[in-house]
Amino acid sequence: MVLKSRWTSRVLLVDERDRLLLLCGRDPRKPGARWWFTVGGGVEDGEDYVQAAVREVREETALSLAAGRLSPALWTRQAVFSVDGQGFDQYEEYRLARINPVEASAMKIGTEEARHGYRWWTIEELATTPETIRPKNLASLLANVLTTSKRDQRPQHLGHFNEDTDPE
Repeated sequence: MVLKSRWTSRVLLVDERDRLLLLCGRDPRKPGARWWFTVGGGVEDGEDYVQAAVREVREETALSLAAGRLSPALWTRQAVFSVDGQGFDQYEEYRLARINPVEASAMKIGTEEARHGYRWWTIEELATTPETIRPKNLASLLANVLTTSKRDQRPQHLGHFNEDTDPE
């Protein structure tokens, strides 16, 4: 399978109760294949990662966030995977954005990416669910981000993953 290179900007949208918004994805060619992933998506021509993050949040939630509301990149990750017969080699950057209750209640999530559902997850739920969560170990990664006041200037590289063959 030929892999399509893709660069993405992911956003950890966290509410006032430290819950993380995740969207649900499925592969139509693999019955039962389902996973949960963060808001965000591909970087388009002429965009940087922050601009892509702002646009993706708006497209997927109808929430307009100023670029300054996003943290610097916290993590990077390289993932190989396939969906609907197409293979991807995807580079990802992750940023945090905290939202208030008014913003959370005003969100309208109805995008193509969320057609299989969405929900707010606590760290405990992330840590104990049998569901597939991307990136792996998101519960501990998010817990560290939410409890650390000082951030390194460089993002933590989470590694290279083959999501089609790596064990959950």
